[in-house]
Amino acid sequence: MSLAGSTPHRSHASADTFPLAGIRVVELGNFIAAPTAGRLLADFGAEVIKIERPRTGDELRNWRLFAGGTSMLYRTVNRNKKSVELDLRTDDGRASVLDLVSCSDVLIENFRPGTLDKWGLTPEALTDANPELVVARISAYGQTGPLAPRPGFAAVAEAFGGMRELVGDSDRPPSRVGVSIGDSVAGLYAAFGVVMSLLDRVNREKRGRRPWTPAERHIDVALHEAVFSMMESLVPDYSAHGVLRERTGGRIEGIAPSNAYACSGGDSVVIAGNGDSIFGRCMETIGRPDLRDDPGLATNAGRWARRDELDRAIGAWTGRRPRDEVLAALAAADVPAGPIHTAKDIVDDEQFAARDMVQTLPVDVAGELRDVMFPGIVPVLGRRSLPVARPGPDLGEHTHEVLSGLLARPCGCRACRDAVAGPGDAVPAAAPDDPPGHRARSAHI
Repeated sequence: MSLAGSTPHRSHASADTFPLAGIRVVELGNFIAAPTAGRLLADFGAEVIKIERPRTGDELRNWRLFAGGTSMLYRTVNRNKKSVELDLRTDDGRASVLDLVSCSDVLIENFRPGTLDKWGLTPEALTDANPELVVARISAYGQTGPLAPRPGFAAVAEAFGGMRELVGDSDRPPSRVGVSIGDSVAGLYAAFGVVMSLLDRVNREKRGRRPWTPAERHIDVALHEAVFSMMESLVPDYSAHGVLRERTGGRIEGIAPSNAYACSGGDSVVIAGNGDSIFGRCMETIGRPDLRDDPGLATNAGRWARRDELDRAIGAWTGRRPRDEVLAALAAADVPAGPIHTAKDIVDDEQFAARDMVQTLPVDVAGELRDVMFPGIVPVLGRRSLPVARPGPDLGEHTHEVLSGLLARPCGCRACRDAVAGPGDAVPAAAPDDPPGHRARSAHI
């Protein structure tokens, strides 16, 4: 079906035009944090091989599942990747992972600290398989410290890192942002750490120095630390001034006027009139020159002290006008303002369309092939988003391609059984010392 407001699926550009072309990544990750790191690398050309448990796969396949066997959340977070089914609790599964590691550049994982060690995938084993491997580990509390062994999700990390205390209104318990922001931020840091380490590997080689090994250094991302790093001056304000920030609803502490305001048609807009010169233009637009010229409102500190008065004045003006009229008047005055978008608003918006930020891909939805809209790739390189090659894969979609092609290991599928033992005959499970085939290392950046 055709969906208005979206960019039609386009053929993927030549692989060697992408910044991370030639980089191979093994992803041992469930849920959102590590898969987000893998997605970012895959978006820019890395070959990301996602290892999933047999039969069930990543639990994200069932989160917000409205129809079929794979959620759109999984399809989004795991786009541009390959899915391989392996049981890491078996010798053969672990051997296959080490074989993949030996011909890859990066390993990303988000198991509880110590889990990979129990499975024999220790830093020393990874070093033996590939001395130049870049390893990124994401966990609730990091690989060290008294809380390192504890499990945790983004909800806990957002509270532990200071964010939850500031979200919502002051007269009720803290709220949560409507997405797993802690996981996503941790994934961003992990991807940044990977690219930084790949660059460091190249620079060390240029200087004639040996690259770090997995046993010597790994990228250690803790969910709560990723959240904490986003908290701006939360701790410095407390340390320097004894200030404990509080929840302020749609406002942000110390900045005014900046809030959401209702319009006459039931819609709302966000208006940020908090810059000194912007404030004057905002008050002129809403017909309040008295507030524009009030010396007590000339600075942000004065405006914050009288934030309720300013919100009432702005709200009275927006409440008598439809949203489009409000936004047009503010745009004409060069006052930052915008609508509060729903998903429908986003897919119909010309700004998203102009930069290919909504792209259409064919997806199997409960047995029916449908055109589904997905977010584009950020950041933009050039003038438009890079094309998304494919949505998150079906479970095990690339098992044969990777194990039988890249590693020359029988994967147990019909083609492998026929090739090894003849049609209908069983093939023995692959042993840890199966031949590695043509496992060429991927190119360095």
